[in-house]
Amino acid sequence: MIRPIPPGTRDVLPDEMRELRAIESALLGAFEAAGFREVRTPTLEYAGALELGDGRSADAAYRFFDERGELLALRTDMTIPIARLVADRFGEVEPPHRLSYIANAYRAVTPQRGELREFGQAGVELIGSPGPEGTAEVVELLDRALAAVGLDESVIGLGEDGIWTALLEDSGAGPETIERTSELLVSHDLVGVEVALRESGLDAAVVEQAVRLTQMRGGSEVVEQARGFGGERFAATLDRLVATFQAISARSVSRRVQLDLGMLREIGYYSGSTIEVYDATVGEIIGGGGRYDDLMSKFGMDLPAAGFTLYIERIHKAQLERGGGSRRAGGGADV
Repeated sequence: MIRPIPPGTRDVLPDEMRELRAIESALLGAFEAAGFREVRTPTLEYAGALELGDGRSADAAYRFFDERGELLALRTDMTIPIARLVADRFGEVEPPHRLSYIANAYRAVTPQRGELREFGQAGVELIGSPGPEGTAEVVELLDRALAAVGLDESVIGLGEDGIWTALLEDSGAGPETIERTSELLVSHDLVGVEVALRESGLDAAVVEQAVRLTQMRGGSEVVEQARGFGGERFAATLDRLVATFQAISARSVSRRVQLDLGMLREIGYYSGSTIEVYDATVGEIIGGGGRYDDLMSKFGMDLPAAGFTLYIERIHKAQLERGGGSRRAGGGADV
């Protein structure tokens, strides 16, 4: 009799474990070569620390009480714990801080969709270096990390948090419309976005611009196409995206970096450039990140910051689809 394991978790057998360790080793080597030092934080955090960093993501955390009645939570990502670590441990150390990690994270998900509750992450945090140069450094390292695991055809998407809000605010949309359409955009429900915009009473020309924005991806030409959209807020946000794109273009990045004006990430602490990584062999992003210039101040240290994380299992899947590694023998997720 095979005993069941919790939905959204998985056993990993020796062959796959060897391949996962090889991925981790290659990524860590790329991080170390770029001067990013590895750190580790507890799997458990006080729930209040996660809520302080991002109340929205904290809703997905597994919480429980310890023997003293303190509310604990399993970490949902590594950015917030490392922000806490830097604020608590690096107060006398001159920034910028270049840190890396390999760790598991945990989130309450919908297992029926094949999502994992426990998943491996590898990434970096660059704390104390402002954008756009700080963002460009992070993207350059992301390019090298993807090359280190053989994903030379993966594409890096670059967006700007706030560009959607700026367009709608310039067009006179109310907070409820902005919140509702933002939720739909995060979930990639573009049909729902269009319906919500039309029901909001916005001018038809504004709705058309907003719908077009959600689908605008490519090179510098998409910026020129969007130049006539919105007003002053939108123009200023678009200029920030262009500055970041130019800083990245000046660095040694071997793969395509695609501007994505419709990108909106679900994590609430992003406050500038946003990043997603796509591979044609996998039907979901294999990594993401961005700037979080306001997060450190929540922990008492006012420093700009940016970073990215790569999802180990998804990278492995992309490798397998591209012909690398051996096929799993019974080590898949129980979903």
